[in-house]
Amino acid sequence: MQAWRLRMEVALDRRLPPADMVPARLHEAMRYAVLGGGKRVRPALVFATAATLGLPEERVEAVACAVEIVHVYSLVHDDMPSMDDDDLRRGRPTCHKAYDEATALLVGDALQPLAFQWLATDPSLPPEPTVRLKLIELLAVASGTHGMAGGQAIDLQSQGARLQIAQVDDMHERKTGAVIRACVLMAAACAPSREAVDEAALERFAGAIGLAFQIQDDLLDVIGDATTLGKATGADREHGKPTYPALIGVEASQLRTRKLHEEALEALAGFGERAAPLVELSNWLLSRSY
Repeated sequence: MQAWRLRMEVALDRRLPPADMVPARLHEAMRYAVLGGGKRVRPALVFATAATLGLPEERVEAVACAVEIVHVYSLVHDDMPSMDDDDLRRGRPTCHKAYDEATALLVGDALQPLAFQWLATDPSLPPEPTVRLKLIELLAVASGTHGMAGGQAIDLQSQGARLQIAQVDDMHERKTGAVIRACVLMAAACAPSREAVDEAALERFAGAIGLAFQIQDDLLDVIGDATTLGKATGADREHGKPTYPALIGVEASQLRTRKLHEEALEALAGFGERAAPLVELSNWLLSRSY
């Protein structure tokens, strides 16, 4: 994880527009939002999938960068007063606090298309047009109403309501799980021979680990430490969000994450020892404290 984080800082810094390029304030704010640290979980999933499939990291680095800046754009918008109204992100002021709301809005507006520009043009990715189109399609679907944006819309509409677990699963699978699924399948799309890749198994893995990851986030908002997390805890309860801990309690939520983890590892069984990078990453995701 540390090696991948360091790699991402260099890769993102190299690809983002310079802070002194016009419009300078916007470019500076983009770099503030993207290069502000973070776990880089989504890039790690890209790299771990590539390692499982025997692909060099260079082949998927642009995919990891594209997914990460789409994730960052979503955080910048989610933090704004019209959404979750958060003051801290990754241990420092959120983008709209460090700059202003209009600039933060434009940061998200600029980061999203930049991700697709990289997928279309980065020379390190496979050159085949069909592969480029597949990468763009996967990230577009994961970002839109069937994915992240749709999940956030359901989240906002559900505040103060009591949903059924199946409805919470649907929200989580869109808001968080869709992009995690895209990370895994986009890496698989870069394999030289896709026919030899068990995409169904990878998709089962991604579905289980994506939901488990979000439930773990819900748990950390209840039992985590704000200093370690780099953001305030208790926000879900304050906003009346229908989360797993709110619906079934902490212990039952922890049990659900363990069962999903088991499902994720079972999906990887056919890969044998080659799946060690994804297995180790999964183990970390479900034991993390931040």
